[in-house]
Amino acid sequence: MSSKQGIHHPPKELIDDLCSRFVLNVPKEDQQSFERILFLVEYAHWFYEDNSVENNPSLKSFTLKEFTSLMFNSCDVLKPYVPHIDDIFKDFTSYKVRVPVTGAIILDQTYERCVLVKAWKGSSWSFPRGKKNKDEEDHNCAIREVLEETGFDVSKLINQDEFIELTFGPQRVRLYIVGGVKDDTAFACQTKKEISEIAWQRLDDLQPVYGDVISHGVTGLKLYMVAPFLKSLRSWISSHQPPVKPKVNAPARAKSVWKAKGNSPGSSLVTTEVPSSKSSHVANASNKGPGQTFRNFRFNTHPILQAIDTSFSS
Repeated sequence: MSSKQGIHHPPKELIDDLCSRFVLNVPKEDQQSFERILFLVEYAHWFYEDNSVENNPSLKSFTLKEFTSLMFNSCDVLKPYVPHIDDIFKDFTSYKVRVPVTGAIILDQTYERCVLVKAWKGSSWSFPRGKKNKDEEDHNCAIREVLEETGFDVSKLINQDEFIELTFGPQRVRLYIVGGVKDDTAFACQTKKEISEIAWQRLDDLQPVYGDVISHGVTGLKLYMVAPFLKSLRSWISSHQPPVKPKVNAPARAKSVWKAKGNSPGSSLVTTEVPSSKSSHVANASNKGPGQTFRNFRFNTHPILQAIDTSFSS
């Protein structure tokens, strides 16, 4: 089926392949609840957008909700739950915001600047961070997410005792402080369509009037989940000597160190440019609050196992 301007819906063979690859042929424990099933569908969505659409631009691009509907209506083992898809997706969205998040605040050698990453869609800048995998330690999640989003390995620099942790509603966010990183360090996002730009930004330019989750720095830079950490970060810096003393008459400047090809629009407000797998299992969130209706749901694996047997015997 096709739509206007030569954009086509994905063929049945492609959707069947995604269903088989991401829903059917996975460990049994990942088929036990809608929570796990929806994460699998999300991984299928990432794969479809990052590979299928990128290699064939005539294929229609979907939001996660649209893609979820497509998968449930196309995959035989998911079809029985189509009447409940709106509630399933709503509960899944509520569940995701309770999964703990960890990352890192990377400081330069003078402690004047930090590394921020800009989202692929939109113009917000934030510290590199992401959701924990199932049974993943906080510091290991931070190492993995920083590596995925910046290409920089902090595993030998991270101190498990030096972090700032805040709670936003039901979600816990822990950022490890990693200081003394050279400003000529090579950065480059390792995942597709997640980060559009990486930059050293001056801490003095990030100070907002209020510590809101969404804020703007003094230069107008749009920030997400940055301002609430700045007060504690300033306190940490005041008690730690930087490896290199800041130059009073020549402060370090903000600069972009990496940009993705075809990155999203939006002002970066940086001054200089220097050339330069998604996770699989998400950590358990609280069993209380929204999402309880499906987290205790036991998925009917019998038709899934039948489908697997059929696929191998055909």
